[in-house]
Amino acid sequence: MSANNNAPLLQLEHIGKEYYGNRVLSDISFSIEAGEILGLVGENGAGKSTLLNILFGMPVIASTGGYEGNLYLDGKPVHFTSPNQALSAGLGMVHQEFSLIPGFTATENILLNREVLNGSLMSYVFSDRVSTLDRDAMRHRAEAAINTLGVHISPDMTVSEMPVGYKQFIEIAREIDRKNTRLLFLDEPTAVLTEQEAEILLIALKKLSKQGIAIVFISHRLSEVKELCSRILVLRDGTLVTDVPAKTLTTREMASLVVGRESSKKEEAVEVEIPEQPVEEENINETLGTTTLSKKKKKKKPALKVEHLWVDMPGETVRDVSFEVQKGEIFGIGGLSGHGKLGIPNGIMGLYPAGGKVKLFGKKLTLNKPRAALSRKMAFVSEDRRGVGLLLDEPLDWNITFTAMQTQGRFLFGIPYIFQMRNELAMAKETKKFIESLSIKCTGPSQKAGELSGGNQQKVCLAKAFVLRPDILLICEPTRGIDIGAKALVLDTLKEYNRENGTTIIITSSELEELRSVCDRVAIVDDGEIVGILPASRPAEEFGMLMMGEKMRVALEYTE
Repeated sequence: MSANNNAPLLQLEHIGKEYYGNRVLSDISFSIEAGEILGLVGENGAGKSTLLNILFGMPVIASTGGYEGNLYLDGKPVHFTSPNQALSAGLGMVHQEFSLIPGFTATENILLNREVLNGSLMSYVFSDRVSTLDRDAMRHRAEAAINTLGVHISPDMTVSEMPVGYKQFIEIAREIDRKNTRLLFLDEPTAVLTEQEAEILLIALKKLSKQGIAIVFISHRLSEVKELCSRILVLRDGTLVTDVPAKTLTTREMASLVVGRESSKKEEAVEVEIPEQPVEEENINETLGTTTLSKKKKKKKPALKVEHLWVDMPGETVRDVSFEVQKGEIFGIGGLSGHGKLGIPNGIMGLYPAGGKVKLFGKKLTLNKPRAALSRKMAFVSEDRRGVGLLLDEPLDWNITFTAMQTQGRFLFGIPYIFQMRNELAMAKETKKFIESLSIKCTGPSQKAGELSGGNQQKVCLAKAFVLRPDILLICEPTRGIDIGAKALVLDTLKEYNRENGTTIIITSSELEELRSVCDRVAIVDDGEIVGILPASRPAEEFGMLMMGEKMRVALEYTE
């Protein structure tokens, strides 16, 4: 294909798409130049992922009737019917959900299907099938791609050992290694990254832009979009409502365009507004490098008491963790990726080998048995919604009610232990309630979970936990991949659920300001240990010091 130097790198004209009877895209037209970084923002269900699927030739588009409109690459019409065609044309895609092979190393994943082979007479005669891999050359190429991103990840590390942030960098490195890549589509690339990792990635993307690689950047972190992108496109209800230079929009204006209404202060400040929680009396004792914050409050029996917990979770190892959570408290766990914060709830719930002591309301919890935790009225929302949280090929009513049916005997009729059947009317009724309260965008209770957008899948995971009516709710990354409007809804829902039901909630998140906005106290994990627990109202700098490896220990104690 000969390039037209006067034409944009990629141009879209009147693109439209229907899914499962729903109109998800209508008359989308825009273009992108070589080396340009374009920000694409919108609420969950606005059509962003569908648009990328069209541009990248994903099979789901052709299998559901194709799309309307025209695409042009270098001024020439194109119609990709498979990702291989898009890759050959120089397009690369990093999806919101990982597509790595867990048992392969970083090198093997980055160069998958592009391996470097040792030439030989045998391979010349009998084809490449008898060739051997040039592992040194492959390792060198993988290192080069990783170093381009400015991160330090061993090319020999297997994906199964990596924290989730590392996996995201490997996904992007794989696309960078393709020598003909001219345009990258990045769907929520920073959603699983810590703030520091996200900053590193943004710097790397700017470098790629200077090399002439164009980037379409999808993110719900509007401040990142504002910082990185030269132009911003806003999709709302499948329609392109704005295409303007980034410098012409403030974050508040962007948020208003995304949600289609004037953003309230509450919505815009969801990541920075800190609830006031006055400490009646502070005693600071720095003799042993320890800061103790004391409240004149009668000590209560904790809802959850953890003593010397260790968890063998690959990439999130917990070495020795002890803490208490009071009944009715919203307790946060934060820290950098790979330091063990995700290992704590996963270990307590029995999903990975664990040891130590865990007590619920004074009674010991049996570790390494997920059903034991569920039977004690605990609920869990995993950070891996597709791998652990959902049955993707099953309908929403089945996803939302199945655990309650299995562990609590609800949504069934008949004679227990003899003959029982699913009460599908009750299942549908319960599902409709949560579809409405959590604003889950779907066609109804019978739609399959795998057909929903990532953010709506996250809401289904929350609904599944709420149905259990837990005494203690553990949630990992509750707003991962969720837009600004839905983020406010989810966090408000958690606070309301806590307030109305007295449920003890433990939230693990990579978003420090999110934790400070909703939690009573926040624990920071570093190198598999809790290095400090502070009231959420404490200055952000104190949390930052703990996250950066400061050796002081900080705790909030309840005294008589």
